[in-house]
Amino acid sequence: MTVEYLKKAARTSSTDVSDVRQTVQDILDEIEAGGDAAARKYADKFDNYEGNLIVSPDEIVAATKAVPDKLKEDIQFAHDNVKRFAEAQKTTMQDIEIEVVPGLIAGQKSIPCQAAGCYIPGGRYSHIASAIMTVTTAKVANVGNIVACSPPRPESGIAPAIIYASHIAGANTILAMGGVQAVASMAFGLFDLPKADILVGPGNQFVAEAKRILFGRVGIDMFAGPTDSLILADDSADADIVAADLVGQAEHGYNSPVWLVTDSRKLAEAVMEKVPPLIAALPELNRVNAEAAWRDYAEVMLCANREEMAQASDSTAPEHLTVQAEDLDWWLERLQCYGSLFLGEETTVAYGDKASGTNHVLPTSGAASYTGGLSVHKYMKIVTWQRSTREGAKQVAEATARISRLEGMEGHARTADIRLAKYFPDETFDLSATE
Repeated sequence: MTVEYLKKAARTSSTDVSDVRQTVQDILDEIEAGGDAAARKYADKFDNYEGNLIVSPDEIVAATKAVPDKLKEDIQFAHDNVKRFAEAQKTTMQDIEIEVVPGLIAGQKSIPCQAAGCYIPGGRYSHIASAIMTVTTAKVANVGNIVACSPPRPESGIAPAIIYASHIAGANTILAMGGVQAVASMAFGLFDLPKADILVGPGNQFVAEAKRILFGRVGIDMFAGPTDSLILADDSADADIVAADLVGQAEHGYNSPVWLVTDSRKLAEAVMEKVPPLIAALPELNRVNAEAAWRDYAEVMLCANREEMAQASDSTAPEHLTVQAEDLDWWLERLQCYGSLFLGEETTVAYGDKASGTNHVLPTSGAASYTGGLSVHKYMKIVTWQRSTREGAKQVAEATARISRLEGMEGHARTADIRLAKYFPDETFDLSATE
């Protein structure tokens, strides 16, 4: 595959690594040792908030009143779509049982986690959609206790819209805390919260590192890096829409990669011409992010045909993948590595980010090559069980004894021996190891 780069990234996630691990590890260690008091100390330091850490019922009522009716309708609309899609996903998880051999029954059962911690960013932006995406899916999974946490603003606390969205989505508790201290509080069960079995939701590099360090002690949705997006477009694509979509994703952050992969030089050159003025027209903070992302991380790749385009996309394994090209069914069948796929110009990443129903917590930094995004499945444990008649276990016991001895695990073998001796006292079995 030969790809011509009309624009090549100056930086990548592998060249932009910040050393935050030790800082985060020290904070986690101190909070685990010091409990509530240590977590509160860091909350005072970083959140600079003196209000209630656990949002009270009265504060939820006040926040609900503060949210404009039209925004409530939009939040409810998005919640309903996410809930409907999550419910459909849940139906794909079936409890099963099968008679493996006559008399031996094995089964699969799906059991929800008992407690989930949902992190909702609230720094530069109020991530209303993250509350909907994380809490709603946990609720549909029937998680026993759901904690939603979000950084409070110094004077006013958590944004009312985040409180409202978390509440209607089904959070049992809302924690007004951000950063590593919030992740630690949910993981360690501080402030009378249940210890989280799983931590989910996007966050900054400190939140992501805290989740990474805690993984194993608790489950997490995925290892997260900067958000990224790739557009596959042929000469039928609208250059204005392609450019707008690239800019819309570049505004996430200074290190958010965006890629255009096309087999049309004319389209590529038109898009590259249109992007800078679109960025210049953004509000200041959005503009600064998008300028840096486009300058340092964006790439425009020119391929010979659609198969090369698909190969380039799968090699990148983007978090968000948009196809603005003819024959959408071909692309749906062919593409293999992405977090979420948006087919045709009638849909766009922002729809999935906010309100269309699919989840926006997705694998970044190439992780889409081996995992999907947050869904109702992430909160479910698929466990197995078995039962057997004595006759049904007979052949299994013989095989187990011989395999165990071949592996040098005599204790394992004898657990089979004793059952064969008890259940079939008049029979003789060859249970020695053979190669």
